[in-house]
Amino acid sequence: MSDLERAFAFQVKAHGLPEPEREYRFLPPRRWRFDFAWPDARVAVEVEGGAFVQGRHTRGIHFERDAEKYSRAAIEGWCVIRATGNHVDSGEAILWLKEALERAKERV
Repeated sequence: MSDLERAFAFQVKAHGLPEPEREYRFLPPRRWRFDFAWPDARVAVEVEGGAFVQGRHTRGIHFERDAEKYSRAAIEGWCVIRATGNHVDSGEAILWLKEALERAKERV
């Protein structure tokens, strides 16, 4: 788990939110995984490291593969929150998650 993911996991716990499944495989037989997932609510969080340092997911084929992954997730009914380190550090990502989980409850 990266430092950013650890920070986000701490925020989830500190805010009293349900514990997520880590590295959740959401569309077998594909090998796609979400960093954090709440499968019953169909909410996931992807912590995107390396956004400002030309990380793997910001370049060429990896960016294209991520686009496919997130598009398939949307088609399957998932709300995927993509958060950078700045979003985690500022607390914005945890607020997005709280709102997404609340809205998921309203849909049930």
